[in-house]
Amino acid sequence: MLKTLTPKQCRAARSLLNLSQPDLSSISGIHIQTISKFENDTGSPSQSTLDKLFHALELAGIEFIDGGVRENDTLLTLSGSEGFETFLDDVYQTALQHGTHKTPCKIFVSNAVHSNWIKWMGKKKWESHVQRMVKIKNKMDIRIIVKEKDNFFPAISYSQYKWSPDHLFNDKSFYSYHDKLAFLNFKDDDVSVTIMRQAEFAEGYRSLFEIAWDQYAKVPSALEA
Repeated sequence: MLKTLTPKQCRAARSLLNLSQPDLSSISGIHIQTISKFENDTGSPSQSTLDKLFHALELAGIEFIDGGVRENDTLLTLSGSEGFETFLDDVYQTALQHGTHKTPCKIFVSNAVHSNWIKWMGKKKWESHVQRMVKIKNKMDIRIIVKEKDNFFPAISYSQYKWSPDHLFNDKSFYSYHDKLAFLNFKDDDVSVTIMRQAEFAEGYRSLFEIAWDQYAKVPSALEA
């Protein structure tokens, strides 16, 4: 679905979020000159560029309404292949913006079924995602819990894996990154990602995850040293 974004909305959204143009460039991946020209009505970005700006502001806590904007720090739901791709774009941009070698961005995932990820990203886009994540792996602490005896580890080049006991696993995935907590629901004909932008909930989940990681999950036999 095409997203409508006007220069006025872009300026207003940045003002509400107290974001500079360089800040928006960082979280969207769009060059600062492109943003500046768009906001000044001197440039005509492609629809792809507008989509990235729209999604970046939406994920940062903006709701677009009747030609205007307002803050929304609660829930956002994305769906389908485009929505899932936007979600992983946000994970990458968040890690890039907030992670450092000294203080890596904690990204904790439970109940992961990677075949679903690749199905909805597509093989080529998934490979591109892996390549960009590998480049910033020193800025991230990514831990993924999959089902016991699942030996499919497509993110092993930048992540740690452990197995969940069979009786504690289900296919509803939880994904915590920085100040966001996401709920992934994969179906045969659709996928939805509901994102809660609440730092306290995200941190609370990570605390529970670390207990499960240390006390219940175990290193897959294929990955044992």
